[in-house]
Amino acid sequence: MRFNGKTVVVTGAASGIGRATAVAFAGEGATVYAADIDESGLTETVGASNGKVLTALCDVTRCEDIKALMDRAAAETGGIDCVFNNAGAGGDRAPIDEIEPEGWDLTMDLLLRSVAFGIRYAVSHMIGRKGASFVNTSSVAAVGPGYSPTAYAVAKAGVLHLTKVAAADLAKHQIRVNAVQPGFINTNIFTRSLDMPADLEVQAKGAIAAMSASAQPVARGGQADDIAQAVLFLASEAAGFVNGTSLLVDGGITIGPRHSWDPAMPGLFDALQQMAEAAKQA
Repeated sequence: MRFNGKTVVVTGAASGIGRATAVAFAGEGATVYAADIDESGLTETVGASNGKVLTALCDVTRCEDIKALMDRAAAETGGIDCVFNNAGAGGDRAPIDEIEPEGWDLTMDLLLRSVAFGIRYAVSHMIGRKGASFVNTSSVAAVGPGYSPTAYAVAKAGVLHLTKVAAADLAKHQIRVNAVQPGFINTNIFTRSLDMPADLEVQAKGAIAAMSASAQPVARGGQADDIAQAVLFLASEAAGFVNGTSLLVDGGITIGPRHSWDPAMPGLFDALQQMAEAAKQA
């Protein structure tokens, strides 16, 4: 029970990675505050934890909601030991030559500013708590284009840099700050970002699972619990010497171009090699 006596706050806890992580923390003894805007989803998270998590309605695009969440968790338990800044969605899908200011700002508020103020409003409740730490959700989208819409990718890259500078800022308090970078994880972020009707979500998630099994070198789809276990490691004493960095949990999707790991794909120099062999035989 790595987190006995610890208080943990998880945002975006009504589904997917947030739910899996909240349940995992609770299973290891933590008092968990599961926060989200989705009240019915939070109820399901409570059920998944056998009633071991507490819930809080929180819109992370509203800084006052974030502050109230952190203040409540600290007031009721005496302090905060870990915050998993995880809430998010796909954001505005427009490319850079079409996106409007409102869509850009909403995406940044949801995915980047929320992390900054999740840190800002929790720190005062974490000072002096042995092993206190933050874990922030970034993404493989932070490493380059092609994994997500533009605004999402930029925000997630911002989360990586914020993680580093926050770790530097908070070193004086002995508070660690790290990030996790999920790959292609089978959650509802894909269907919700496309505004897909509820009756198609189950079918769509099945299709996503089938596609993701061959999307990266690890030949299976990523699951929310894959990320949850990485988060628990980063928050634990086992990672006590890990600070200001990120952990890719992506099944190897960022290793390199597909031909670098899939033998069925021709390599960049295969055609030249064939030409050279043909010339030798001529």
